[in-house]
Amino acid sequence: MAQNIVKGIKQISHLIKGKKFLLVKDGAYDFLGLKDYFDTYPHIEFSEFTPNPLYEQVCAGVELFNKEACELIVAVGGGSTIDVAKCIKLFCKMDHSINYLKQDTFDSGITLIAVPTTAGTGSESTRHAVIYYEGVKQSISHLSIVPDYAVLEPSVLKTLPVYQKKCTMLDALCQAVESWWSVNSTDESKEYSRKAIESIRENWEAYIFENTDESAARIMEASNYAGRAINITATTAAHAMSYKITSMYRFPHGHAVAVCMPEVWEYVLSNTDDCIDTRGSEYLRETLSQISELITLDQFKAMLAKMDMQYPEAGNKEEELETLAKSVNPVRLKNNPVALSTDVMREMYRRIVR
Repeated sequence: MAQNIVKGIKQISHLIKGKKFLLVKDGAYDFLGLKDYFDTYPHIEFSEFTPNPLYEQVCAGVELFNKEACELIVAVGGGSTIDVAKCIKLFCKMDHSINYLKQDTFDSGITLIAVPTTAGTGSESTRHAVIYYEGVKQSISHLSIVPDYAVLEPSVLKTLPVYQKKCTMLDALCQAVESWWSVNSTDESKEYSRKAIESIRENWEAYIFENTDESAARIMEASNYAGRAINITATTAAHAMSYKITSMYRFPHGHAVAVCMPEVWEYVLSNTDDCIDTRGSEYLRETLSQISELITLDQFKAMLAKMDMQYPEAGNKEEELETLAKSVNPVRLKNNPVALSTDVMREMYRRIVR
């Protein structure tokens, strides 16, 4: 489906005027300066979910949506908030007497408007969502849950804690680089990656250290481009390796990806002859050269150092390395342009975990 990218919250007035909508929001909503705007329109608010949303919480949102006869969904928040809204849209017309996860998926036809309040995941432009059922991560994917409208309102970034801005921006940057070298890349996805990397390279210091309005607008656009890129390609090894670091060391997702990225990048650069992309080793070398024209591995490392992004510290290092190496989802590794063995990843983790 074609998605509408909207710049500025006031540009959706015609979409919500005269319609009762479910407003899915997180705890930061009241501090974003958007409440007065939305309060002028009839809506029902839903915020009863956790940062790693549970299936039962989504079910409560579905029940509220139907009970209140809402006509559309507006999500205002970070990735988890938008994921909840996506699942409410996907489930709301299903048979409510049967587990939604066990039913065939289809387009419910409900309009979904996403207003991201962080600049990182690009969830406002992807077909993916993550929820948890009985403690197990459920990856939901369906074309119909790409929000119909992605509203880029950079003013919401002004009050974010600096560390959160660092983590989310680095997530966007890693997504853009990974998407570019992914075996699934296309001309369209590479153009999105290029735009994302260029904008982050030119604006990250003003965004992190000066908090300027212009840099916030450019970084929010970059995050959206990165989201659109990975919506086509999915992510690769740096993301695959990051998830266990998040759970073991309680590193936010973007921070965890960022510390994995240099090792993966170095390995890809050094092993292009082992390329598994059907377009071949020469194509991969050309791709890496194109990326390096915008940002090099050394420049990426310098960014991490300037932002003082720390590396995880091990307790029982050998045992933890084994756990980390065995944790990686092999499906994600199939997108990586160079094959990675468990032994290779163990040695990468040895340098990541200090």
